[in-house]
Amino acid sequence: VLYTFFDSLFQLIMKITEFIIRLAPFGVFGLITKVVATSGLGIFLSIGKYMLTILIGLSIHIFIILPLILFFLTGYNPILHFKAMASAMATAFSTSSSSATLPVTMKCVRRNIGVSNETSSFVLPMGATINMDGTALYECAGVIFISQVLGIDLSLTQQITVIITALLASIGAAGIPSAGLVMIFIVTQAVGFKDTDVAIIIGTMLAVDRPLDMFRTMVNITSDSVGAAVIAKSEGENLYN
Repeated sequence: VLYTFFDSLFQLIMKITEFIIRLAPFGVFGLITKVVATSGLGIFLSIGKYMLTILIGLSIHIFIILPLILFFLTGYNPILHFKAMASAMATAFSTSSSSATLPVTMKCVRRNIGVSNETSSFVLPMGATINMDGTALYECAGVIFISQVLGIDLSLTQQITVIITALLASIGAAGIPSAGLVMIFIVTQAVGFKDTDVAIIIGTMLAVDRPLDMFRTMVNITSDSVGAAVIAKSEGENLYN
């Protein structure tokens, strides 16, 4: 009896979820229409600049900052690392989920980089949960974009608050697609934005979030792998053989 009850409940929840997912594009379209009605067609130019800013920021982090960290802390060539992590990065880019990519990340780190099972089993699951570099960067830029759309100038204190809150919110973000966009509400509340105003803008951001989410997930798992390599090197492990 209990099995039948919970199975029926599961089927009901799945039907409701499927229904909501099917309606989601109409909801996003409605939010975009409202934003265009109040802000004009110029909002599309603003969204384009917002996307470009996010992509440039993430590119600097994954192609400059992380390689420098790897080189100076381990002495290894970052190109070797990117080659070793190619399949995991591709999986992260396609799934937009750090958690779904975790098995591939662990496989690449162990087989291609040479990190021990003890180190990878400790560092990578923790990194997939709390080490969200791309998400933190995205949330900072996203809140600044929202403030500009609302016409609100953030003081230096508020900007520092955004940085700290975005870091903490990224640690609490789930490793699932677009989790960072949901957590951005926490950051906007920290600087006193109204949820009703923010929700309309975030609805517009959601329309272009998929490619950004794919890229920031790739940044997240690359950062995790760099962390694993650094820890393994500090433990005297011989890597990239």
